Amino acid sequence: QVQLVESGGGSVQAGGSLRLSCVASGYSYSRHCIGWFRQAPGKEREEVVEIDSDGMASYAISVKGRFSISQDYVKSTLYLQMDSLKPEDTAMYYCAAGVCGLGFGYWGQGTQVTVSS
Repeated sequence: QVQLVESGGGSVQAGGSLRLSCVASGYSYSRHCIGWFRQAPGKEREEVVEIDSDGMASYAISVKGRFSISQDYVKSTLYLQMDSLKPEDTAMYYCAAGVCGLGFGYWGQGTQVTVSS
């Protein structure tokens, strides 16, 4: 059973930075894809970035060049470095994992990111 626990959200002014963390247990790097999603009030959930089983990252166009995903294999932790934040980045951010090709079936509880102008 994969378990995911996010942290690191908060409030920041536009142009600022935040780093989100996701501690993953029961996760297999060779079998699972993992990534970050976000959902703003009244909007559909959107994928921000995911890493496949080969370690390749795919970013949403809206965050490319500003956000960066990384993994610490020793700490079983996934990070999302978010720079040049914009008010439209305000959302609940979720860490998610799943068997590659079968969708994301495991979700964390979410961490709130609020960017003020």
